[in-house]
Amino acid sequence: MFAELLSMLTAFLAADGSAGVAAGAGAGAALKVVGVGIGAGLACLGAGIGIGRLAASSVESIARQPEASGDIRGAMILTAAFIEGVCLFAVVVSLLGLFL
Repeated sequence: MFAELLSMLTAFLAADGSAGVAAGAGAGAALKVVGVGIGAGLACLGAGIGIGRLAASSVESIARQPEASGDIRGAMILTAAFIEGVCLFAVVVSLLGLFL
């Protein structure tokens, strides 16, 4: 099933010159564009899920122990920044795959 989907996608992108791929570049370049989109999308999806779980558990922790809210909030902000940094790195690496 995956091979059929990949062959249909390759044929579609190779036939359509307006898909962001230079004319005559071939199916390999078209698959690079698709790979970049999938890679960047998965990176952002993973970061969104991670930050959502982080926020949910932090709010639950603050509800259970309100006196520790400052420490929990600080750890939550720092961890969210790390998650966003990893997501940005993954998107940049995915975009570099398009040009290299």
